[in-house]
Amino acid sequence: MLWSAKSNLSTRVEKHRYRSGEGLGVGSWRLQGVPNVAWLRPLCPQLDQTGQHLFCVCGTRVNILEVASGAVLQSLEQEDQEDITAFDLSPDDEVLVTASRALLLAQWAWREGSVTRLWKAIHTAPVATMTFDPTSTLLATGGCDGAVRVWDIVRHYGTHHFRGSPGVVHLVAFHPDPTRLLLFSSAADAAIRMWSLQDRSCLAVLTAHYSAVTSLAFSADGHTMLSSGRDKICIIWDLQSHQATRTVPVFESVETAVLLPEEPASELGVKSPGLHFLTAGDQGTLRVWEAASGQCVYTQARPPGPGRELTHCTLARTAGLLLSATADHNLLLYEARSLRLQKQFAGYSEEVLDVRFLGPEDSHIIVASNSPCLKVFELQTSACQILHGHTDIVLALDVFRKGWLFASCAKDQSVRIWRMNKAGQVVCVAQGSGHTHSVGTICCSRLKESFLVTGSQDCTVKLWPLPRALLSKNTAPDSGPVLLQAQTTQRCHDKDINSVAVAPNDKLLATGSQDRMAKLWALPQCQLLGVFSGHRRGLWCVQFSPMDQVLATASADGTIKLWALQDFSCLKTFEGHDASVLKVAFVSRGTQLLSSGSDGLVKLWTIKNNECVRTLDAHDDKVWGLHCSRLDDRALTGASDSRVILWKDVTEAEQAEEQARQEEQVVRQQELDNLLHEKRYLRALGLAISLDRPHTVLTVIQAIRRDPEACEKLEATVLRLRRDQKEALLRFCVTWNTNSRNCHEAQAVLGVLLRHEAPEELLAYEGVRAAVEALLPYTERHFQRLSRTLQAATFLDFLWHNMKLPVLATAPTPWETHKGTLS
Repeated sequence: MLWSAKSNLSTRVEKHRYRSGEGLGVGSWRLQGVPNVAWLRPLCPQLDQTGQHLFCVCGTRVNILEVASGAVLQSLEQEDQEDITAFDLSPDDEVLVTASRALLLAQWAWREGSVTRLWKAIHTAPVATMTFDPTSTLLATGGCDGAVRVWDIVRHYGTHHFRGSPGVVHLVAFHPDPTRLLLFSSAADAAIRMWSLQDRSCLAVLTAHYSAVTSLAFSADGHTMLSSGRDKICIIWDLQSHQATRTVPVFESVETAVLLPEEPASELGVKSPGLHFLTAGDQGTLRVWEAASGQCVYTQARPPGPGRELTHCTLARTAGLLLSATADHNLLLYEARSLRLQKQFAGYSEEVLDVRFLGPEDSHIIVASNSPCLKVFELQTSACQILHGHTDIVLALDVFRKGWLFASCAKDQSVRIWRMNKAGQVVCVAQGSGHTHSVGTICCSRLKESFLVTGSQDCTVKLWPLPRALLSKNTAPDSGPVLLQAQTTQRCHDKDINSVAVAPNDKLLATGSQDRMAKLWALPQCQLLGVFSGHRRGLWCVQFSPMDQVLATASADGTIKLWALQDFSCLKTFEGHDASVLKVAFVSRGTQLLSSGSDGLVKLWTIKNNECVRTLDAHDDKVWGLHCSRLDDRALTGASDSRVILWKDVTEAEQAEEQARQEEQVVRQQELDNLLHEKRYLRALGLAISLDRPHTVLTVIQAIRRDPEACEKLEATVLRLRRDQKEALLRFCVTWNTNSRNCHEAQAVLGVLLRHEAPEELLAYEGVRAAVEALLPYTERHFQRLSRTLQAATFLDFLWHNMKLPVLATAPTPWETHKGTLS
């Protein structure tokens, strides 16, 4: 199997090719759209009022996602291609405005993905925040230069310029009553300034916070304002007296406070009328507070693990949805009245360290990134489930044979086993600890779900048998995850163990280490059977062949080696990567190898002839994760560029396409021969041009010129062609004209076109300029050659005439002499 550059894998033998674009398998591989981990970075995400679309900043772009499917509908990027510093969606969901570091503001018709207006922000430093007024006609921008500006979006001009805020203005908000024309802002001094658009002045400076103000929210009647800050308090303000009426200590640094609708919500503890607000902060939980008493009436359960701090929260009142963003850039969508989790979106994940297919039919994938959380994606819908359990970065994954159970290991020195049910929900069913350093590699038993093996930086390998309780049909024991106990512990190497692999018969174990050696062990006692020595640097991966008694090793010296298990000798060495080879896998029933390296390349090797048959270049950084599906028709790669790519093998499809193309060509060639035999030159020429084969078209032109009435037939045939066919014929003439054998046909066709086509029509032909430039030098050369030939022919004619002897008088014959004598 071969891997082509269109897809990034290859696996079978020389008759198969992989293409990048749609997948993986026994031949060509194409890249298939898989959840790309770098597609969204939720710094300040927003929902539209219907809750159908999600807007997220990702570097220089604003990505618009469809909430139902998770698909990216639009990716908006300004012409300056600078990072976007702020954006906002109008309350009527019609207009989106973005601000970039180039100090440009862009107004978008976001549904069409087009810019309707682009103008300078006039700020002397980047825009840090912006907001629309309730009528969607005014836009306020706060800059890092301490200025606040107001813009009329409809009439396209600046209306106000407010100065007086020290430092960066990081928060602006309009009063919900558009008739009052009030604008609020907050800057580095932790004060809230109230500006009057009508008087163009600052009406009041509200000072009660001791740290940065993070959000402002207004009551429905517009008389009350709620402010939150990183000083761990929320303050209720009376906007008529400009005084703080209540300070609520919330005991956490609050990033967003949202006023809830004034209606009962028993599931959130809202049982009495009055103001209630929800806070999101560094404790990672959503909490509901009663403003009158300052008491917390609801606290959400906090999932374990770091990176759960909430950085943003927004309420879509019309849709009844609440969106929150975590510090590790995940988006959580809740039902507003009950805070039941509806959707999860995985955001930016930094380095992807491992990937695996999951499910009996490989319907899901697991992604371990630079985070304690695992992400499970359903391939068909891109729905994501974020798994919490580990307390430090997850380093490696592996899946058991049936596909329902998988295992993970992490820097927290623990190992966990997870189970997915038929509905696609994943829960942790077992956990174990015992290593004294980070657990960097894990491998599950191959024949049945009986044990797993882990390798650690403490230079030991542990064998963990699976309790019988895990094999029952229950999703998880009622008492929580089962505790795993290591059956065998063996010190295997003198340095970090980077890879472990279990043989297909579950009787052998291979280990690879930074000490540049791989070792073979007998299970379950972990008895040493032999050592594979030959690499010049540490080993990153070891893998058993599924068919032969062969072990593959991948090393930091940039090579892959195949070893015989019987005598531990090196059978083959594959050289081609320019840097460390991080992963290796057997594909195409053990006839090919797939490898990935820190150079960002994935290579396909044919074992029989040591040849790299395909290099797949789709990643920009180290490719840590590589996994093939059960049927060898797809593969996953994950890299430090934060991307997960799914590859599909399209070898059989390519072969079918090629066979169908050849059969069609045979049929067309036969049809062409029949048309020429019947002297149906117009259809023959049109068919030859449709085949896009210059030599075939030349054959038809030659057949036409062999006809006794060649000139008339050629003109009649060429002039009846369509314009696109004439353009193709002109391109073919350029090719024919380069050869003196075929130049007569080319010149004959050109003569027809030049005599019967108007100059303006010829100039309108596609590529006519390039065609003329290519025709001129060869035509001049042919003319010079014909001129020399004509001169030589003329000289020969001259010589022939000069070589003719004059007519000589002949002597009389004897008969004539005798006749004269007689007379």
